[in-house]
Amino acid sequence: MLPGSALHLHHVGYVVKTIDPIVKSYVDRYGYEVSTPVIHDPLQTAFVQFLKLAGDQTFLEFVSPDSPESKLVSASKRGGLNHLCFTADNLEQTIVQLEESGMRLISEPKPGRAFGGRRICWLVGEDPLPIELVEKLSENDLCVPLAPVDHEVNSSES
Repeated sequence: MLPGSALHLHHVGYVVKTIDPIVKSYVDRYGYEVSTPVIHDPLQTAFVQFLKLAGDQTFLEFVSPDSPESKLVSASKRGGLNHLCFTADNLEQTIVQLEESGMRLISEPKPGRAFGGRRICWLVGEDPLPIELVEKLSENDLCVPLAPVDHEVNSSES
């Protein structure tokens, strides 16, 4: 990666049939804290909810289909690891660099509902695990789920 385009793991996406029971299990068993309510993202045809361990910067995202027509229905039948998401300082530059490394853009950048309108996109490489990128808007932007893009506290939340 070129200087200024470092990737940082933002969250691990885990697909489930329904969110509530698995969230309860992760809270009770592992001590996760619920970071957001369940969010409906019609562009992704999904419901999502973010959790985080105290003091950690990386989120766990549970994803479930929003309808029988959702693109996640077949994945939810298997369940499990669905994607990795990284923050990107410069979305276009990062896409170009990842494409040059052999990845293919499968979803053009568009506003992500769970990220306060920050743009997200999806790529896939030689392994079948999709990679999501979320655009950082400043050096200190942690891309906190549901934080508006002009949210001043965003850089100090943990």
